[in-house]
Amino acid sequence: MSETEPTQPLIPANLPESVADVRQKGDAVGSAPKQSSSAGELKRSFDSEEELERRQYRYYQRRQLRTSITLFLLTCLSTFVVGASFVPLEYLLTMLLPRYQWFVRFHLGGASLEDWLAEASWRGFTYSAPLMSILLFHEMGHFLQSVRYRIPASFPYFIPMPLSVPGTMGAVIFQQQGKATRRQLFDIAVSGPLAGLIVIIPVLYYGLTLPTDPAHPSVPLFARPLLIKWMVYWIHGPQSLPDTFINPVYLAGWFGVLVTSMNLLPIGQLDGGHILYALIGRKSHFVAYLIAAVAIYGMIFQQNFTFTALLLLLFMTGLKHPPTENDKEPLGLTRHIIGWLTLGFLFIGLMPTPIQTQKPDAQEIEIPLPNQMQEVPDEV
Repeated sequence: MSETEPTQPLIPANLPESVADVRQKGDAVGSAPKQSSSAGELKRSFDSEEELERRQYRYYQRRQLRTSITLFLLTCLSTFVVGASFVPLEYLLTMLLPRYQWFVRFHLGGASLEDWLAEASWRGFTYSAPLMSILLFHEMGHFLQSVRYRIPASFPYFIPMPLSVPGTMGAVIFQQQGKATRRQLFDIAVSGPLAGLIVIIPVLYYGLTLPTDPAHPSVPLFARPLLIKWMVYWIHGPQSLPDTFINPVYLAGWFGVLVTSMNLLPIGQLDGGHILYALIGRKSHFVAYLIAAVAIYGMIFQQNFTFTALLLLLFMTGLKHPPTENDKEPLGLTRHIIGWLTLGFLFIGLMPTPIQTQKPDAQEIEIPLPNQMQEVPDEV
């Protein structure tokens, strides 16, 4: 998810006490507050309270920024390690365990460990850099629009996940509920996917012009949505690329398309849920329930569990979208066109089964039929 809206305020309750709280505690134990002898002293006391609250909020923002930067760096490391096929970790093991180093050298067949590490590190960098750029542009689209409208929102929190295929679970921004109007909600929600697409399209284009990496039969196949099929035809013409085509840059763009399309599903707190609610209001709740029913049908009868984790998360956060501060605020024709075109990306970017296990083609395995078998004459 790119954006959620918790019900609790963004400023936690465990910050230092304000001047008013201290005075109230003093009254409880019997110490009478000092009376201001003049209007100037009373004004200075109010100024000190406001200054203390500003300092508390700045302290919380600095702590929030440190957390956001730390998670960003950890996600960069996570995607780098996954893109490098965990070779940097194996290299560290070879430094710590001599027997494992002998095993790796035997497996490499004479190649040096340094060349092995350098090649894998380059693959990790060419995967991590474009993928993190896509996610960063997406989240900053949300964040900068929130700052523009002065809607209380957190910094982007990236989620490292080195044991997953992409190496990350995306990012999330926490926004205080009910503070944005209909138009503000639309602008904040639509800016993320559009900003991400500014990076996705050139990354995909460049990745499709690069040579493929050799694909092992056990490597999964990555499905191609309409957008990628069109780009393949545009770049390579009628001669299509093999299904096993893959390289780190292309894979980063592919995951960018997947994340963007999943975020545009018009359900709950996803970007698509925000956009559709801004477009049609409470009628979007019916669409959310319909999509959830279709997803459950696919899991039960089609044995397709692609979006199971996302669906569980949406059920936990709620399929309905909460009301805005002003649901009756007009959007205008331009925003309606942009909104429906953005949601239309689902038709060219969403993949029902994004990752499939590679299977050998039926033509590659030829089994002779009984009537095709020839008798071998006995030797004389």
